[in-house]
Amino acid sequence: MKDLFDRYLAHTSEEPIGMEIERGEGIYLYSPDGKKWLDFISGICVMNVGHNAPEVVKAIQRQAALYLHPMVYGEAVMAPQVNYGAKIIELLNNRLRRIYFTNSGAEATEGALKIAKKYTGRGELVSCYNAYHGSTHGALSVGGNPKKKVGYGPLLPGVSHIRFNHPEDLSQITENTAAVIIETIQGTAGIILPRDNYLKKVRQRCDETGALMILDEIQTGFGRTGYMFAFQAFDFEPDILLLAKSLGGGLPLGAFVAREEIMAVIQKNPMFGHITTFGGNPVSCAAGLASLTKILDDELVAKMPAKAAILRQRLQHPAIQELRGMGLLFGLIFDSFEFAEAVRKVAFDKGLLTLGFINIDNGLRISPPLTITEEELHTACDLMLASVEEVWSGN
Repeated sequence: MKDLFDRYLAHTSEEPIGMEIERGEGIYLYSPDGKKWLDFISGICVMNVGHNAPEVVKAIQRQAALYLHPMVYGEAVMAPQVNYGAKIIELLNNRLRRIYFTNSGAEATEGALKIAKKYTGRGELVSCYNAYHGSTHGALSVGGNPKKKVGYGPLLPGVSHIRFNHPEDLSQITENTAAVIIETIQGTAGIILPRDNYLKKVRQRCDETGALMILDEIQTGFGRTGYMFAFQAFDFEPDILLLAKSLGGGLPLGAFVAREEIMAVIQKNPMFGHITTFGGNPVSCAAGLASLTKILDDELVAKMPAKAAILRQRLQHPAIQELRGMGLLFGLIFDSFEFAEAVRKVAFDKGLLTLGFINIDNGLRISPPLTITEEELHTACDLMLASVEEVWSGN
């Protein structure tokens, strides 16, 4: 199978990990030859309730037996979309009252940028250095890593960048700014948390200038941080919210959620101002609702502080420069790419799956399924520490 992978599939790096997956169960992934890996990244914050959760599989099977794709998004009443959308709006319990389902997080970003421009009548956008909002044209334009844009220009005009956690940069948000797009926690920058009420200050500046605040919770939504949505920890509300990753319970699904008057701009002048064929696929929505229901029924969010405490207590080593994050979303920071990559490879060989970050090269990601038990967390920490020590001792 690996030779066919190398021959026919497009690769996104020169040296893909290349692990062959036959099945997944709980926090583990298995290869055809029986090797297993403890999944310490959950498909990059996708498999919040673990692999092959029976509740999610049954929901997929039930919906697949009814219908797959009867109509493009937004024109027909489909129970999986309606029920899931209503539940998300209920959990938000704020001014965000309309949800638009897409296929992915990048598509959610694209839709949000469009409605922000039309609603405000403005053309300029502000985002953060080291931000990541997807790889499509508009999403890449507001991304914060110039190295990722090489060869893909010209991108969208009118985009400027500010430093995350630097309130002095907020003067760049002006009456010409349609929207500020920002992550609640900078994910691909190595898990950078906001400090000193920074996000409230962004909110205040947006209110002063009439700019909209687009909040990217694609990685942090649905309990990952110890809150159902991470912004709920920081006492503010966005105008538009981006969701994806775990939204689909393992199937492709994204969404942008907005105030009713903002979302209304796509309805006329022109009609069908934003359309998608497969967005909100009913099978994906059924899977997502089943995943969310499990998170709620099993009270997984309430268990996050104790699990985060295990990571903080256990992951201590002279080679670990910093452990930053919250809930079950952490960045493990070392002094170099070479050290981090060596740890990743040793951990992989020991049966622990982790990855680095897009916008920094000296860290490893920790984002296991929320269903991981405290005993399993200790096992994962044992494997990680043994890997760090092996690389450390060999230097």
